[in-house]
Amino acid sequence: MMELVCPAGTPAALRTAVEAGAHAVYCGFADETNARNFPGLNFSRAEMAEGVAHAHARGAKVLVAINTFPRAGDADLWHRAIDDAAGAGADAVILADMGLLDYARRAQPQLRRHLSVQAAASNADAINFYAREFGVKRVVLPRVLTVAEIDEINREITVETEAFVFGGLCVMAEGRCSLSSWTTGLSPNMNGVCSPASHVSYETTPEGQDARLGGVLIHRTPAGGPAPYPTICKGAFTSPDGAGGRQTGHIFEDPVSLDATFLIPMLQKAGVRALKIEGRQRSRAYVAQVVRTFRAAVEAADRGAEMPVGALAKLTEGQASTTGSYAKIWR
Repeated sequence: MMELVCPAGTPAALRTAVEAGAHAVYCGFADETNARNFPGLNFSRAEMAEGVAHAHARGAKVLVAINTFPRAGDADLWHRAIDDAAGAGADAVILADMGLLDYARRAQPQLRRHLSVQAAASNADAINFYAREFGVKRVVLPRVLTVAEIDEINREITVETEAFVFGGLCVMAEGRCSLSSWTTGLSPNMNGVCSPASHVSYETTPEGQDARLGGVLIHRTPAGGPAPYPTICKGAFTSPDGAGGRQTGHIFEDPVSLDATFLIPMLQKAGVRALKIEGRQRSRAYVAQVVRTFRAAVEAADRGAEMPVGALAKLTEGQASTTGSYAKIWR
């Protein structure tokens, strides 16, 4: 059976994910070593040790995401995170930076190393390099590959692959975004924050309700209408329409979620070892429903039964879903 890897933004979410049927959870420390560095999220050192013990007692694994990139000459915080993850009994660390991979290999050789999607290793040569040089055992695949391409890659590598099947999408090279940095001064890949809440503001105007990020107008919705969270890549902007006029719409990315449920049997056949759900910023109710649904899906795939398609439609962003690049119908 494929391993189901589920998000845990808080200790409570970890317990919820494990109880709902997660084979593994991924989480991070409450600092900029992980790419979901938001107030109210993540784990203290004591909470991480307690979370690992809770998961292990129920047969689940804990993977610690230390997947941001340290500043040159200032990697001590990241080194401590690796050492503390090992001390807490984590089953693996999820790393992107080569220097951190090398440190983990030398300082904590017994600790399993997974390559973060932030490393953007999207071909067999790159994956084999990380496996050879740093002893990586699993690669989280970037969301730019078709199922056929994943199948080809798995025929040429010896490590496990993990693929996203549900949650938010990023139009950049897996989080390497300059848009959020430009508006807020904080980098998703170095500070772990994309569209941080500290830079979000809402204002009611005669035209409706304005949502801004770092002072930049991202959305304007009618009075009384639902105001989306102002993530800049999913903002509605006015731009030239190519015919001398102007148009307003989502010029970077539509507000839509990945849902690859019906592709699970194909991903299994392509050799994918683990399926990953995005959503460390989501509620426990979200985690419980998504994990239960996908646990049923992977069990169904193992039996050769039909997938429970459409069960999570209400939890998708904008109540819309896509299979992303897995099919690449635009080719």
